[in-house]
Amino acid sequence: MFFQRMILACVCCLGLLTGVAASDEPRPVDVTTLVEVEIATLAVAIDGSPVVLLREPGANRVIPIFIGHAEAQAIALGLRGQRFPRPLTHDLFGNIFDALDVTLERVFVDDLAGGAFLGMLELRVAGLAAPVRVDSRPSDALALAVRSGASIHVAPKVLDAAAQIDYRGLDDELVTALGVTVSAVTDELREALSLPEQDGLLVTDVTGAAADQGLAAAALLLSVNGETPSSPMHYLELVNATEEGEKARLRFWQDGEEHEIELATDQAPRRRVPPPPRGGLQPS
Repeated sequence: MFFQRMILACVCCLGLLTGVAASDEPRPVDVTTLVEVEIATLAVAIDGSPVVLLREPGANRVIPIFIGHAEAQAIALGLRGQRFPRPLTHDLFGNIFDALDVTLERVFVDDLAGGAFLGMLELRVAGLAAPVRVDSRPSDALALAVRSGASIHVAPKVLDAAAQIDYRGLDDELVTALGVTVSAVTDELREALSLPEQDGLLVTDVTGAAADQGLAAAALLLSVNGETPSSPMHYLELVNATEEGEKARLRFWQDGEEHEIELATDQAPRRRVPPPPRGGLQPS
């Protein structure tokens, strides 16, 4: 009962902060029909609204989901791995989950209602056999997912509806695909990291199969399937242009040598979660 009361209090706080009503009976979700995706980057819809781009592995397409400006900033900070000694709202809930021995395992963007996307959190609570599911705005769910490493699952009808949204990419944003996060490389970074004078993108984070094959942060990504990416968004486009059934070929410079790896495009690698800064959790 103690854990259940604590979780209920946490859920009520989440509802108050995000504007989502906490319910004892969340809507049913058929998780077997959902598609696992990875967050690629942020972009802007034609009307100027921020969107988060979700890469659907295997389908070679990117799906935009509308989010609020505050949530866009929260997701951007999470994508960059930026954490602050005094936690922001979504960091705070990560701290609450940790303190209560709760794990955010999965987030869902599972339905549409009145033109709005609906989301849900799936929490694993110590002492409870079944997971706890909580209604959430998709933007808040995604902001929590990038901080926790939780997997992201989207309903096919949401993917189809969101595919109709027109957007434009932002060249100054980080982009992730295949577990490889890249950014533009500046002259200062090139000099600091002793990178060669070749066109390419800076690898800022790596997880999943790419990391298993030796690619690491601070490498220079030279080409994808034989073509040099001119921007982070171009990298995403090249990955999505990989022929169905083929693996994406990534060539990169690292530690003074050039290497090439092949990565399956039908997977959504988990994001590595940076440790909280010292002082983020204070003992009582």
